[in-house]
Amino acid sequence: MPELPEVETSRRGIDPHICGQRIARSVVRQSQLRWPVSPQIISLMPGQTVLSSSRRGKYILIETTAGHIIIHLGMSGSVRILDSGAPAGKHDHVDIVFSNGVMLRYTDPRRFGCMLWSDAIEHHPLLVSLGPEPLSDAFDTQYLYQRSRSRKTPIKSFIMDSHVVVGVGNIYANEALFMAGIRPLADAGSVSRIRMARLVVCIRQVIAHAISVGGTTLRDFVGGDGKPGYFKQSLLVYGRGGEPCKQCGGVLQEVRLSARSTVFCKRCQR
Repeated sequence: MPELPEVETSRRGIDPHICGQRIARSVVRQSQLRWPVSPQIISLMPGQTVLSSSRRGKYILIETTAGHIIIHLGMSGSVRILDSGAPAGKHDHVDIVFSNGVMLRYTDPRRFGCMLWSDAIEHHPLLVSLGPEPLSDAFDTQYLYQRSRSRKTPIKSFIMDSHVVVGVGNIYANEALFMAGIRPLADAGSVSRIRMARLVVCIRQVIAHAISVGGTTLRDFVGGDGKPGYFKQSLLVYGRGGEPCKQCGGVLQEVRLSARSTVFCKRCQR
């Protein structure tokens, strides 16, 4: 599943090609995604100009003169910039064609993503309850420590909760907890303020580095420019269960936590 760095990489890939461009038409070939494609994508888009693109959690937000397009990539979705004459494939569900001949194409083999419309983005139900961005000032030691008090939830599940902090998906939670020396199964409420401060720093570092190298290529994902991400080359624990720890040489343990692969080092993480 594309996580925050992959989504941000996609947004940055499409941004220079769509901002300031006028939309000529929209084409919806398959409207039944996770939720039906909003009819405004067709009815309101022609003639509108794209003002900006941004991201909230794993949602790409495209601001137009009439409102916002909300895009989620689901399990295997992608957005690409193509020539408007590019032939459509089986899983190419939505095209937004611009007057300069460029096209934004939404592709989603599993159809778990979405393309929705909002004229009041700050009140949209998918966005209103999300936690702070991990690279924002709002995500700090005091915030995470206070939110974790008395919580019996495993710390890995806690930081993966989008109501606590957005975008810390499975890959990056594994990596940040290893860097912070915290065992994923520890109760969130048992983590001290000092260790929580370290975790905040490590989450920031992991997310920022992943964005800088274009995310992690796993199965279907490539960025908005069609290029893969390279964070996979620097993974310390994720996907390495049974292999030697790069820090102490011990064997990395792999367990299932909330149906997700969780890898950690018994020596380095407590």
